[in-house]
Parts: sequence; structure tokens; C-alpha cells
Amino acid sequence: MARISGSARRYAAAIFEIARETSSIDAWLADLTRLVDLLLVPEAEQALTSPAVPEAERIAAVHRLLPGLSRPVLAFVEILIRRGRLELLPEVLLDFQRRVDELRGVVTVEVTTAVPLGSDEARLLSERLSRYTGKQVRLEPHVDPTIIGGVIARIGDELIDDSVRGRLDRLRRRLEGGVGIA
Repeated sequence: MARISGSARRYAAAIFEIARETSSIDAWLADLTRLVDLLLVPEAEQALTSPAVPEAERIAAVHRLLPGLSRPVLAFVEILIRRGRLELLPEVLLDFQRRVDELRGVVTVEVTTAVPLGSDEARLLSERLSRYTGKQVRLEPHVDPTIIGGVIARIGDELIDDSVRGRLDRLRRRLEGGVGIA
């Protein structure tokens, strides 16, 4: 999971409270996602974050490139642009999403498998992890062929290693230590 700076957390906390108080959480999520998607385009990112581009032009570009953004989101983006902090937006979105998930009882589980999960496998794994956590689960899938098979799941600080590589490592340690050998 990505590291989130203190500044991004403070911005996320502030806009989350605004979104919650105005019952506009989903609208904020949608608008923030659109903004972050725009920043993923290198040319747009350069134009919107470069101090060489006048502030007024950067603000006008956001209005032009993303019509339909809500007034509160536009005001927030203008604050970030004026403070030269627009590059924090992806982190702000991550922390905002975390707060929304916490409010809604959703947990993100990083899942590593040797091959990509099919939709049925992902659904089954999500259901099992949901029963385990007692929460709705959002999978964040990763592929690592070196685990050979099985699955590794990270839920917050908890690691569940049910991979073939993990089982082989545990067996090797038992054999080397003479534990469980009759």
C-alpha cells in the first residue's frame, strides 16, 4: 500500500468531513478520481503542476479539461494549485477512499497469486475473506509467479500466506530445525 504524507492526510480529512456533512461522498470520490486520472496523463500533469505555467492558466485548464466538477471540488483544487500542492492529489484520493471504506465497513485486501485470478476465483476469494474479516472486501490483486501457487493475502498488518512457496518454506524450516520429525 502506498505511503501517504501527513499533508495529504490533513487535506483528505478536511474534504472527507465536508463530503460527509453535505452527503456528497460519492460525488467527491468521482470528481477526485477524474482529477487523478487527468494527472496520469504526462502532458496534463506537467501543465497543471508546473510553476512555469501561471496559476490562473492552470486553474482555467482544470475548468476546461474537466467540465462538470462540483464547486466544492473545484475550490479544493484551486487551493492545491495556489499552494503548489496539486501533486498530492493521488495521495489525498487514497486517504479519502480509505476513510470512505472505513465508514462503509469495507476493507481492502492485497492479494498475491501466481497467475491472475479469474472472475469466479476472485468472487470466491472475496466471499471467504469477507467471512474471515466480517467486512465487505475489495481485492487489490497482484501477480507474482514466484509463489508457485496458492494465495498470499495482506489485510492491514496481517499476512495470510497460503502460497505453495510459503508452505515449502515452512516445511524446510521444520526439517532444518528437526521440529515435528519423529
